[in-house]
Amino acid sequence: MKKALLLGTTGAVAALAMLAFGFVAGNPQIAKAGTAQPAQTAEADTKIDRTEVEGIIRDYLLKNPEVLLEVQDALEAKQKEEQRIAHMGVIKDAKDQIFNSAFDGVVGNPNGKVTIVEFYDYNCGFCKRAIDDMRALTKSDPDLRFVLKEFPILGPDSQKASVVSMAFHLMKPEKYGEFHNALLGGQGRATEAAAIKIALSLGADEATLREKMKDPSINEAFSKTYDLANKLAITGTPSYVVGNEVVFGALGQEVLAEKIEAAKAAL
Repeated sequence: MKKALLLGTTGAVAALAMLAFGFVAGNPQIAKAGTAQPAQTAEADTKIDRTEVEGIIRDYLLKNPEVLLEVQDALEAKQKEEQRIAHMGVIKDAKDQIFNSAFDGVVGNPNGKVTIVEFYDYNCGFCKRAIDDMRALTKSDPDLRFVLKEFPILGPDSQKASVVSMAFHLMKPEKYGEFHNALLGGQGRATEAAAIKIALSLGADEATLREKMKDPSINEAFSKTYDLANKLAITGTPSYVVGNEVVFGALGQEVLAEKIEAAKAAL
């Protein structure tokens, strides 16, 4: 955080200095307004003015260091607004892929008025804790449609577990919620073997399951999700899409509930 602040404020100060130097360079007689100067002394005067400007900027910032924080806050606010607008464009263009992908599991009310989409990894510790948020939200809000989007980014085990998960979803979509809760909410690391064990306990035929795991459409779905996440600047899990907003991190039930209410109000 300190490093980001330093880089941001350093850039702002550099920009301010460049603006001041540019003004001086364009007005080589500024130090002696109204006095004609020979052409040969213009360069020397500009150098003198540059030194003076450096001193003025340094003294001002030393006396008013809070300006650096104000500049940083303004920069962050501008970047967040630009990102928000960019996200709205992506969500609008990829609406069906985000909210209605055939490969995504759905819990809560499948016909709910408001949809929240979670990008998750079965081996994400934050996702494991956030599963309680999903359960509480879907229990308390009968109009909530909760979409689960597989986003395995934490290594081969996660990828293999998600392949089993998606294959099971193709076979028994009505039991996907149970599978998801058991694998994500279980103890230990999610692996292919652990995922298959849960799938079989929920009535999947092993031979059929393993055949479904070879379905090329599963990897195609992963590729589309990775591309979508890249466009939405999603690099970690859990991340959510609620209405026209992208929400990063396990922020808790209360924050998500506020986002859901905001999305309802926008309908």
